[in-house]
Amino acid sequence: MYLTARDPIVLNFNPFMAFNPDPESEYNDQLTRATNMTVSAIRFLKTLRAGLLEPEVFHLNPAKSDTNTFKRLIRFVPSSLSWYGAYLVNAYPLDMSQYFRLFNSTRLPRPTRDELFTDEKARHLLVLRKGHFYVFDVMDHDGNIVSASEIQAHLKYILSDNKPTPEFPLAYLTSENRDVWAELRQKLLSGGNEEMLRKVDSAVFCLCLDDFSIKDLAHLYHTMLHGDGTNRWFDKSFNLIIAKDGSAAVHFEHAWGDGVAVLRFFSEVFKDSTQTPAITPQSQPAHTDSSAAVQKLNFKLNDALKTGISAAREKFDATMKTLTVDFIQFQRGGKEFLKKQKLSPDSVAQLAFQMAFLRQYGQTVATYESCSTAAFKHGRTETIRPASIFTKRCSEAFVREPSKHSAGELQQMMAECSAYHSQLTKEAAMAVRGIVLPDLYLDPAYGQINHNILSTSTLSSPAVNLGGFAPVVLDGFGLGYAVHDNQIGCTISSYPGRNGREFLQCVEKALEDIFDALEGKPIKT
Repeated sequence: MYLTARDPIVLNFNPFMAFNPDPESEYNDQLTRATNMTVSAIRFLKTLRAGLLEPEVFHLNPAKSDTNTFKRLIRFVPSSLSWYGAYLVNAYPLDMSQYFRLFNSTRLPRPTRDELFTDEKARHLLVLRKGHFYVFDVMDHDGNIVSASEIQAHLKYILSDNKPTPEFPLAYLTSENRDVWAELRQKLLSGGNEEMLRKVDSAVFCLCLDDFSIKDLAHLYHTMLHGDGTNRWFDKSFNLIIAKDGSAAVHFEHAWGDGVAVLRFFSEVFKDSTQTPAITPQSQPAHTDSSAAVQKLNFKLNDALKTGISAAREKFDATMKTLTVDFIQFQRGGKEFLKKQKLSPDSVAQLAFQMAFLRQYGQTVATYESCSTAAFKHGRTETIRPASIFTKRCSEAFVREPSKHSAGELQQMMAECSAYHSQLTKEAAMAVRGIVLPDLYLDPAYGQINHNILSTSTLSSPAVNLGGFAPVVLDGFGLGYAVHDNQIGCTISSYPGRNGREFLQCVEKALEDIFDALEGKPIKT
């Protein structure tokens, strides 16, 4: 699906996850954090390739399987039998084949269908700053990590380059329609840029150093989701972005993998860089000749390429201006309270979205929620469709006729929504199969339910400050959310056809009503 899509990947496919600040404020200095996160990312790479990365496991009975005792015992079971040992305690190892594409990988534009490129032998890092491209080795010939002080010295050297942004920033091309970009890339190759493109494509990852500080959450969202187009290589498996004030995020291309794999990497990098940082704010860069170690990539651009870059810039700027974002934090309660009510926290968030859309627009619409199928070999994602007859009935009761229903009746309807949502989630995760394809899939209505007005996704980690993506359709919303222990956070993105701020106000009202009903209080009209 991803590789054959011809739409630009920025906004249409690539999401982002922003890190929380380092708990030690002085470590949020741009050079310090960039060095520490780069070293932590390479540590993760080496652990992964050495086969030492702890497997992802889905624990149905964590009291038995997610324990140090079980982990110690399972180590002594031969690998050919270890799966059965895990199965006996309801622990299911998850597919981790996507991790292969996390490093040294790039999506290459091709006519009609792109391809994924990986070169595990490459040892260099790609750094973008002010639209300029730099590379230097972060591993030596034996595969060892270059000293942190050397990496710090090379990054300091790059940060000291005062050259202005190029008149024709090449990175804009990665935001183009894929067929247009494929044609322009061919011109780049035939124009004598093959070696430099190879260095971009094979780099361990792309580190983007921005020259400004983040002003607020909206600025953070826009910066990490799309930026100004000059300082991202959107085709890279991931861009690690670090602003001048140390605000950091991972922006990733979606064809190679999903949020679960990226979140594991993201969480490990945050933990490693904050708990065992490679350098301190007082560390001095190595005395090394960075001018010799760091190579600046200078691309040869003919008139056709310059025209292509200018056209890409115009489209990029025009599109980004249309995207608006907003946020809420519902502080009244979260996962702990909802679980005490024997409700699925995720089902409550999804019910709030259905209630909000009904209140704002007077109807129920197609809704998408992603669900990992990593329990299967090469599993990606399946769709949970949260809009159901149960959420419709419950939403109408809350929004249209709250006075006609007692708190007990509303609680019963929410319990039905929760049970059905949990069933949908289980069926999606376990990929229920073996049934004949129903005629429904040939009906035009099936196309309509795949026009997802509400596109939703949730990822939760102590490392995540904020995550987001653009709507998947022009008349839709992009909803990122997280149900924490004692609060519920939600981000929204939308185009001019929808009012995101008003929708979030309706979400907040929905959550207030849900919590009132759960506490036995009447619904405020």
